[in-house]
Amino acid sequence: MLTLILLTGGLALILASAEFFTNGVEWLGKKLKLSEGAVGSILAAVGTALPESMIPIIAILFGTGKAAEEIGIGAILGAPFMLTTLALPIAGVIGLVHKIEGKKRKFMLIDPSVMMRDLKFFLIVYLMAFLATFLPQGSIRVVVAVLLVVTYFLYVAHTLKGGSTLEEAHLRPLYFARKQHDPATPVVVLQVLTALGGIIFGAHLFVDGIEHLAELLHVSPFVLSIIIAPIATELPEKFNSVIWLLRGKDTLALGNITGAMVFQSSLIPALGIAFTPWALSKLAAISVILALTAGALVYFNLKLKKVLRPTILAFNGTLYLVFLILVLTLGDTLVS
Repeated sequence: MLTLILLTGGLALILASAEFFTNGVEWLGKKLKLSEGAVGSILAAVGTALPESMIPIIAILFGTGKAAEEIGIGAILGAPFMLTTLALPIAGVIGLVHKIEGKKRKFMLIDPSVMMRDLKFFLIVYLMAFLATFLPQGSIRVVVAVLLVVTYFLYVAHTLKGGSTLEEAHLRPLYFARKQHDPATPVVVLQVLTALGGIIFGAHLFVDGIEHLAELLHVSPFVLSIIIAPIATELPEKFNSVIWLLRGKDTLALGNITGAMVFQSSLIPALGIAFTPWALSKLAAISVILALTAGALVYFNLKLKKVLRPTILAFNGTLYLVFLILVLTLGDTLVS
């Protein structure tokens, strides 16, 4: 009963909070005169990435022993992998099946420059983070960590420069001020922060429920940490993106995912590189290679064709299945 309450309660809270968050962050973007790409790739992406980001931060900075380091590194690498091989494919499937104004999407309704920018930065920083594992311990790794941080802030600056603002976009009334045509900025911020708190708390409830379920089903902690827990902590990005996709706001939806990919492959790995041995197991290395492959597939397809078919995004799901098969069949031998 407790497991059922945690799972359903956490999921319901995430869903409700994601609706309030997407509504509030759109208004916040309008108030700040930000572009649609900046709202999705920075405001929404960083905000909803907080639940899973807290896991490696707490494990690395406050945990002790080898187990804490492994949890931290696993959580760091799990986020970009899940976003590229699970979140993007989910967006692709929705793009294939959901109609906008009675018509199916032949192409995703995106600003190509927004996705190409995000994916280019993702490929650069995540490759840097991966190659750092082959560098000797010491100051050279710290340099790489600093470069990752600097590159992320260059990405933020670049993102804030371009694109048309949300000023002209049709926005639904703010939930915290339904009767106001132009709600006050403090009310908008209050809704965003309240919704963000709901997402984080709901994600914690859901993860707790998954852990109880694993105990009941006698699932190994290894499978839980590599597969189940990362899916649970990535739920916020998926639900926010689903809401935007159903409304035909594909740039916001995919920017929410790709912006989180940049954040999760730069600032968070920098922490691991600076404060852990950053020694990746075979399975960890495979997850990085698959994530980079998924990102490169979308990036070069978009670069060559200038449009993005939902089938390309959906195809990335096969890379997740490859990883899942490897975990279930060779997991123990690949962990070392």
